Amino acid sequence: MPSVPRVTKLLLSLHVLAAIIAIGPVTVAASMFPAVARRSDRSRLTLLHRICRVYSLVGVAVPVFGLATASSLGVLGDAWLITSIGLTGAAALILALVILPGQERVLAGEAVTRLGMVTGIFNLLWATVTVLMIVRPGSTTGA
Repeated sequence: MPSVPRVTKLLLSLHVLAAIIAIGPVTVAASMFPAVARRSDRSRLTLLHRICRVYSLVGVAVPVFGLATASSLGVLGDAWLITSIGLTGAAALILALVILPGQERVLAGEAVTRLGMVTGIFNLLWATVTVLMIVRPGSTTGA
């Protein structure tokens, strides 16, 4: 098997670091938000929402580095990657259009239903993308 160029290793490292640093806090904070909302802890709710909002912006680096890595590896047309891109897009839309606005409505004093369920779906999408990144169906790495 040919060696992987240094730039590809760097891009992959940046992609994984961005995922850990950005996506991890969003999934944890978003998951905690509904339970904290039931306890009406305003200061913690504000903090959790801020974490979700800020780290979702930082999270844009994840697909940017991911696409650069995929291009460097020559796998942009692989089904597992296309599926991962679609799932990532779905997760981003759920976060931007449902979770963050739902959190804002809770902070405004409105009752919001199903925020926990939608957050669970968001987290499941990220877990699926993570598995696809590791397993990569059809990979020649033997993983």
